[in-house]
This record gives sequence, structure tokens and C-alpha cells, in this order.
Amino acid sequence: MTLTFFIRLIEETDASRRDLEAIPKVQDMLHGRFSHQQYQKFLSDLYPIVWHFCPIMAAAASRCMDDFIEVRLHLYDSIHEEKGHEKMVLNDLASLGVSASEIIKASPSSAVQAMIGSNYYMAERCHPCSVLGMLYVLEIISSVYGGQVASAIASGLDRPLSLGFSFLESHASMDLDHMSKLRTLLQSIELPDAQNALINSVKTNFYLFMQVLKG
Repeated sequence: MTLTFFIRLIEETDASRRDLEAIPKVQDMLHGRFSHQQYQKFLSDLYPIVWHFCPIMAAAASRCMDDFIEVRLHLYDSIHEEKGHEKMVLNDLASLGVSASEIIKASPSSAVQAMIGSNYYMAERCHPCSVLGMLYVLEIISSVYGGQVASAIASGLDRPLSLGFSFLESHASMDLDHMSKLRTLLQSIELPDAQNALINSVKTNFYLFMQVLKG
């Protein structure tokens, strides 16, 4: 029996998700062993990734010909829904005592730059459907881990969720709906080159996000 693409995607990339979950820093996050400084560093790394999320999707959308019109329309909707979310990260950092200007002026870490640059490269030079791999990885991280991480870190730091956890907490529920829509879209992608580019993107984004967390 021929596997659907979504099942193939899960089977070929789930080891990468498990590798991410297994790293010590993720386990610390999930079990409330994150310090104030570690959480601050995590949000600081997250800011430029979130800032570039919409521009990367826009770059990919501009290269989607009519063969991938459904991908292009999905990206338009995602850009509309995600625009400005970097401000949520800045607001959370402000709750931790970090000024927005400090974060905006800071140079991203090498791992963060590699993740951002790789996604622009894949969208602009490989295949525009590669961007769906970035969406898949980030929405899995948000929907599966975001709420649990927010609650665990807040409890470990003895802070209410209302002070510094708006980005993680809101995306935990928001991205459940996003993932449902993305799954439907992924089922419609039939061309082998698009499928292969997407799977490569998922593996690459899991790997690079692990490097960000290890940094």
C-alpha cells in the first residue's frame, strides 16, 4: 500500500523530533529546571527567528507558481496571522527586565543566523515548498511543547503565566489549529521534488533548532 505523503513525512522525520526532545536543555524546560537567565536567553534567541518568520514565508510565496497556488494562499494567511508576533517576544522579555532596544540591537547567535539563513536559502534557491518544513517544525514545537514548557518554566521560576509567557502560551493553542490546516495542505503535495525538499527542510530545521538550544 502506498503511504500518504503526511505519513511518509512523519516516518522520515520523527527521529529528528525525538532527538530534539531528548537534549538536556529541552528536558530541563519540560521539567521546570530552567533558570531566569536561561529563559531570558531562550527568548532572546527566539526573537530574530520570529522576526524573520513572515519575510521567509513571503520569499517562498513569491516563488510559488500556479502549480502551488494552495501553498501560496496558505502562506498569505499565515503571514497575516503571524505578523507582529515578535512584539510578543519583546513584551515577555520586558517582563523579565530586558529592554526591547537591547534585543533589537543585539547580533543573533551563530546558530540562530544559520537557522534563519538556511530557511531563506531553501525557500529562494531550492524549492518554495521548503518553507512548509519550517512551519511544520515550529508549529509542532509550539503545539506539542509550548504550553507544557510555559507552565513548567513559570512554576520553576515561581512566576504567573501572565508575566513573561504570552508568546509560548498563546501559540500552544493557536498552533493546534494551524497544524490541522497544514496537515491538509501537506496531503495535497504530490510532486516528488516538492516532497523531498519539504522533508529535507523538516530535518534541517529540527537539527538547527537543536543547535540554537545547545548554544
